[in-house]
Amino acid sequence: MTNRIALGLALLIAALVLADVLLNDGEALFFLARRMLRLIELVAFWR
Repeated sequence: MTNRIALGLALLIAALVLADVLLNDGEALFFLARRMLRLIELVAFWR
């Protein structure tokens, strides 16, 4: 991955996070965080 691609992805992610916070009060980020915690618990169970 080149620096140009990494910078583009970082800017895209930052723009999406900012849009979620401004337009949706961060609900999508909160949902994804909860789902990630459930996934981590599931993977830890099967370890």
